Amino acid sequence: MTSTGEQTSTMTPERYGEVAAAIEKQIARVIVGQRELVRHVLTCLLCEGHALLEGVPGLGKTQLLRTLSEVVDLAFSRIQFTPDLMPADILGTQVLTDDGDGRRSFRFRPGPVFAGLVLADEVNRATPKTQSALLEAMQERAVTTGGATRPLPRPFFVMATQNPLEMEGTYPLPEAQLDRFLLKALVPFPPADDLVAVVERTTGTQVTGVEQVADASTLAAMIELTRQVPVASHLVRHAVDLVLATHPDGPGAPEAVRRYVRFGASPRAAQALVLAAKATALLDQRPNVAATDLRAVAAPALRHRLVLGYEAVADGTTADDVVAAVLEAVPEPAVGLRGAP
Repeated sequence: MTSTGEQTSTMTPERYGEVAAAIEKQIARVIVGQRELVRHVLTCLLCEGHALLEGVPGLGKTQLLRTLSEVVDLAFSRIQFTPDLMPADILGTQVLTDDGDGRRSFRFRPGPVFAGLVLADEVNRATPKTQSALLEAMQERAVTTGGATRPLPRPFFVMATQNPLEMEGTYPLPEAQLDRFLLKALVPFPPADDLVAVVERTTGTQVTGVEQVADASTLAAMIELTRQVPVASHLVRHAVDLVLATHPDGPGAPEAVRRYVRFGASPRAAQALVLAAKATALLDQRPNVAATDLRAVAAPALRHRLVLGYEAVADGTTADDVVAAVLEAVPEPAVGLRGAP
């Protein structure tokens, strides 16, 4: 395998798309359907962001990340969030060790967050104090314990799963932590044909294996290329206009926003839109972003950053409904057609 520098020099949009397609193909050998979900997770990884998945238990979220770790050869760690989980159980702790010559000293024992791919399973079953333990790791990609700051491996990707809030024993995630996730993907219940395939694959004796098609250096080169994709100024403005339209006091806010939204999306939402759009363009083997790329990632980039009021709950209005109203109110720019600069 080549070094990171060599990979960076040879990484092109065409090669980027080929590697990504190979990753998706290998994942499809294990995960039935869920193509949009896989694409969203891969987009977050290639942006070096983090993904939040929401769905009922048993839909293969854990298997998805475990399979991805095998395909890209990154260390995988799973943290099962429970009400009694403590921050030290995630980050690590100082332990007293014997040096062998009669002397004792404290040494740091890394927690499960020290891995390339970290699954925070059912993150909203833990208390807010424990949920917040992930904040520094997700934002700074480092952990501070025992007076020392320790960097996390790169690439570093957290995929958190949460159960719908109406399910028993869940705690809403703090807005500050929600904002750290690049995208929020909804995991739908599979249709009958896909469910049949899942049952057949998981109740027999045959084990489906996957092949490694990338490594850390390849991913590092792809992540670097993602950030190098040019975005025209009018498209950056379009991303900003979409975010501003989510604020009820904004001049371009549609009626659904003024009626149902308490707080609009943060500046990180505009960053998420642009970054995810860059990855979307490269996944299509295009070297520049189009307006349709921004609009394609609007729902996963914005849905978890909107704080809805009680009237939305009463009327059965979801964040996706509000995002759809925003897209309708903020038309696509007249220039910058798909595939054009």
